[in-house]
Amino acid sequence: MTARHILSGRADALADPTATSAGDQAFDDSGFVRPREPWDPDDDAFDGEQLDREERAALRRVSGLSTELEDVTEVEYRQLRLERVVLAAVWSEGTADDAENSLRELAALAETAGSEVLAGVVQRRATPDPATYLGKGKAAELRDIVIAEGADTVVCDTELAPSQRRALEDVVKVKVIDRTALILDIFAQHAKSREGKAQVELAQLQYLLPRLRGWGESMSRQAGGQAAGGQGMGSRGPGETKIELDRRRINTRIARLRREIKEMKTVRDTKRGSRRANAVPSVAIAGYTNAGKSSILNRLTGAGVLVENQLFATLDPTVRRAETPDGRMYTLTDTVGFVRQLPHQLVEAFRSTLEEVADADLLLHVVDGSHPDPEGQVSAVRAVLADVDATDVKEVIVINKADLADPEVIARLRRHEQHSIVVSARTGAGLDELRALIAAELPQPDIDVDVLVPYDRGDLVSRIHETGEVLASEHVADGTRLTARVGPDLADHLTAFRA
Repeated sequence: MTARHILSGRADALADPTATSAGDQAFDDSGFVRPREPWDPDDDAFDGEQLDREERAALRRVSGLSTELEDVTEVEYRQLRLERVVLAAVWSEGTADDAENSLRELAALAETAGSEVLAGVVQRRATPDPATYLGKGKAAELRDIVIAEGADTVVCDTELAPSQRRALEDVVKVKVIDRTALILDIFAQHAKSREGKAQVELAQLQYLLPRLRGWGESMSRQAGGQAAGGQGMGSRGPGETKIELDRRRINTRIARLRREIKEMKTVRDTKRGSRRANAVPSVAIAGYTNAGKSSILNRLTGAGVLVENQLFATLDPTVRRAETPDGRMYTLTDTVGFVRQLPHQLVEAFRSTLEEVADADLLLHVVDGSHPDPEGQVSAVRAVLADVDATDVKEVIVINKADLADPEVIARLRRHEQHSIVVSARTGAGLDELRALIAAELPQPDIDVDVLVPYDRGDLVSRIHETGEVLASEHVADGTRLTARVGPDLADHLTAFRA
């Protein structure tokens, strides 16, 4: 059976009233849905819920994934550097819309990495084929699509086992990469800081280590031995194959990167400890990639962080100082965005960075209200937060892009997430309410003090204004008389100055 467009299956079902859809529904002569016949437990022919036979056999094309430019003034340059890719996915659970959304996200990832998406196909299977991912016959059909489109790369929507990748490459005759390798490539392009580059390199090497592949005899031949090397006297010995040598070098590099990241973590912990010592509350911004986290940071602090409409534009965390409407200081941290099936190598490599979220007093979980599946975004982010032990942080769902979102979707999200707020970073709508909410949710100073601070201790007066709530202030001959509400740490420092 040849590959077909994913939407054509629905059209065929409407044209043929007796055909069944993916939901196992049929149509009667009048065109209405025929009710499903109840399951008879005594029917020996029934052997459990199965995927529709036609859906299982089809390798279905997904429309609207091409990122080819139509402006001829740009095409000439971009065609010289962009890879031409075909996407492939196995749909084993969920709805057809879920499968399409996942493939469209893969297309956005591929475009962000610098490629031109030509086509995408989905294979309906209970589980991916352990040999070639799609199955032998569908892999051959994919090869025909690759030839027809003139593609030079195939990108699969899940992480492939090393054997699956090799077997599929042998069939399609072009380079095959999986979702994990694609995300790692994007991270490598966008990492700017020394720590970010080290974290990405560590994740890439951990991914590469079990996937080393020998190309020809040069990779498997040992350095010593007459039979292996054929070099005669002076060349005999146990030797070491090229793959073994590469594996040893990668392990050595991984150990060195882990040491460097551990040293960088010490610097980050020192800065975080300094903020803790000064009783400065912290707010972390987390969420799905391209949900608008950096835009919200810029709106709240004027940080001027890079904002682009692409996936993983932010990799290096940014910490900025902000102020509540009542004058209290706090820090706002912009973190790396998450995505479905985020590679576990990246979660481990970026653990020291993601600890900023776990140590925060408040988490702003930004959700793209205009996305086709915002609930799926929320679930994916919370799964990663659970991996870094950040589930105990007080969370506020910030539904962004309200100017583009469907009001019904926003209403549905607010019903499901009781502690939520709707904003638009582009228009500024709802940001004043967000500032007020942050002020209300941050730890409040709860110890009343009445102190007379000498004029030579201006540092204490500054801390009271920054981290506490000043109720009354008066300058007298001996110093500054303050009635304020402060936190426990600052109250201990002010004990000697009580009036």
